[in-house]
Amino acid sequence: MRNDAQGVQPDAPPATAAPPGSHKDRKGVAADVGASLVVFLVAVPLSLGIAVASGAPLIAGIIAAVVGGIVAGLVGGSMVQVSGPAAGLTIIVADLIATYGWRVTCLITLLAGLVQLVLGAVRIARAALAVSPAVVHGMLAGVGVTIALAQLHVVLGGAPQSSAVANIADLPHQIAHNHSAAVAVGVITIAIMFTWNKLPSFGRLRPAVVPAALVAVGTATAIATVGGWRVETVSLPDSLADAWNGPVLPAAGQWHGIAVGVATVALVASVESLLAGIAVDRLHNGRRIMLNRELFGQGAANTVSGALGGLPVAGVIVRSTANVRAGAHTPRSTILHGVWILLFVAFFAHVVELIPMAALAALLVFIGVQMVSIAHLRNLRRHHEASVYLVTLFGVVLLGLMEGVFIGFALAMIVSLRRLTKLTVTTEERDNRVHVTVHGSLTFLGVPRLAHVLRTVPEGAQVDLDLHVDFMDHAAFEAIHAWRVDHERTGGAVDIDEVHERWYARSSTSSAPASKTAPGGLARWWAPWGMRRVPEETAREVNPLGLLTAGAREYHSSTADRMRSLMGRLSHGQHPTALFITCADSRVVPNLITSSGPGDLFTVRNVGNLVPRRGTPGDVSVGAAVEYAVNVLRVPSIVVCGHSHCGAMKALLEKAHQEPGDAQTSHMCRWLANGHESLVRAGEVSGALAGLPAAEALRRLAQANVEEQLGNLMGYPVVRERVESGDLELSGMYYDLETARVHLLDTATGEFRPVQGVGDPVPHPRPGADGDQLLEESSPGASSRSSC
Repeated sequence: MRNDAQGVQPDAPPATAAPPGSHKDRKGVAADVGASLVVFLVAVPLSLGIAVASGAPLIAGIIAAVVGGIVAGLVGGSMVQVSGPAAGLTIIVADLIATYGWRVTCLITLLAGLVQLVLGAVRIARAALAVSPAVVHGMLAGVGVTIALAQLHVVLGGAPQSSAVANIADLPHQIAHNHSAAVAVGVITIAIMFTWNKLPSFGRLRPAVVPAALVAVGTATAIATVGGWRVETVSLPDSLADAWNGPVLPAAGQWHGIAVGVATVALVASVESLLAGIAVDRLHNGRRIMLNRELFGQGAANTVSGALGGLPVAGVIVRSTANVRAGAHTPRSTILHGVWILLFVAFFAHVVELIPMAALAALLVFIGVQMVSIAHLRNLRRHHEASVYLVTLFGVVLLGLMEGVFIGFALAMIVSLRRLTKLTVTTEERDNRVHVTVHGSLTFLGVPRLAHVLRTVPEGAQVDLDLHVDFMDHAAFEAIHAWRVDHERTGGAVDIDEVHERWYARSSTSSAPASKTAPGGLARWWAPWGMRRVPEETAREVNPLGLLTAGAREYHSSTADRMRSLMGRLSHGQHPTALFITCADSRVVPNLITSSGPGDLFTVRNVGNLVPRRGTPGDVSVGAAVEYAVNVLRVPSIVVCGHSHCGAMKALLEKAHQEPGDAQTSHMCRWLANGHESLVRAGEVSGALAGLPAAEALRRLAQANVEEQLGNLMGYPVVRERVESGDLELSGMYYDLETARVHLLDTATGEFRPVQGVGDPVPHPRPGADGDQLLEESSPGASSRSSC
């Protein structure tokens, strides 16, 4: 089965095509035709405006729009992406035209299309996605600012300068001295563009259904025409023969520059098209984009557009988004929109020639401003890549497109290198030993930091050096080895424990791996078996023993070797941090929700995380575990953890413990009777839970049950004595399955509050009034016990 652009299967499989002539097929055709008309209305003014901004003949924008719709739609790999002249290529094309002239630029477009055809044929499309999105979005934002600054001068009745800096410097003069009719046309266009989509709906009349670009340019054109304003308007060729202005060969000494231009157009057009296609895929449920085929389609469109005298073509997000929102399902919409543009220009060219140039310039000002996406900046800021975006943006505006992209790409590489070589070194003294822990990739870049920390270790100290590194180069090995030799020479001792990979040991005895090593096994080690792909040889092991064996095999291949040193130390004894009492429910994994490891938790699991009161006849296993943990292991903490959607709590609410149990459920009924006091505490007996939604009642009971079991624990003398002496703390915890969030009991308020972040204090009951109350509530005979 074919994968989508992200390398995984789409959420929903594409629907099978409806039989020709069926009702579903006719409905799909109607939707595509309607969407094509909407995109056609958007594309005409945009194509003309981009041609204006590029300094190309206006008909070149129309040719590119027609070819992009028909050719890319027929050959490309996206269901709904619309191709045509792209604003992101405007600066490149304008520079090429200024340097080589228009007809040589057509040749560059044709050759760039051939390059894209080759790249698509050799299936290299995914490589284009290696460019950082921060650089791409920063480049587009820089292009947008440059376009807006240049076209703002046209709106004001002047002419754009040679650079963005010059446009900024000349802007005050333009504002102060240009007040022609062109300014009014531009202001009207921009005002409508900004306000149209914000207008409220009036019943079934929704203004946003009509494209804002069409309304803005159409209104400005109508006002200028009716008012007889003297403004420059669009001029198109008289015939198709006059329209052709195709490619010519350059001068002999220009081929080097031509090659650079071809590579630039091919790269930028490809990256922009593929990223736009992936972005549009998020808006529809049809077949995902086939990247190599789409790249091939873009190459075909650029080859034809260059041959016919059109602008370079790329997939464009604005027209593609309009296409999806208008209801498009198949490439028919894209193809038809190109047909409508061709017919409109062929038969209604006189209407197009009424459009004022100032209206197109104002449209470009609005588009340029919108290319600076605050949403992209916020998203990149969350991923700590906003600096790359901003540096690329200002580089493009102040220095030029290629210079800005190069600087942004270099910064992106530096940021990535810094992340890949990030190193954390921590030290801690305990049990008369110095523990040094190193996390990350240990390269020569991290040697100064590591050496600084190691120099702070006192002479003669006993040192445990834990290396959690996925890479160690020779410089890092030499630094550690030299320090170890010197430290041991002065009477100290160093025990090196390599958790991830035996880099140090292999560098000492043979040769280390040549590159980073990832842990073996599956990345989703925490997921259930059913959510993980198992190797083909274990796929047949569907029985429980087979799954357990496959899991053990995965553990041996990915984890056992790294745990051998740790488990060797733990084999001599255990010193857990807490007695953890929780439910036997398979969905609750204590080590997962507490990020604990071997030796951290002494765990007791039973149905309903119950702690029977001391002296209760029947099962004494929980009492034995409590006494062993407190008396022998001397744990400093006991945690009782309940959870949502607990089957035991649901059975209590349904009074299962009061029903006469048969031979198959007698043990369960007797055990659930230990939870009757939890019902009392939750208010079920007094009717406090009556009328509540089932989920809310279950939550209250599960949380009340945790508090009740904490009270029962205080009924054990060994627990009470250590709590009162301050050597033992009791804590309540609640795990919400739906949100996968842990909540802690706040004894001051009696409420369970979610853990918000690292460093939040864990609330623990203290000896005193709370402890006395818990003991009083847990004393035998405090309430009656129902039997099953």
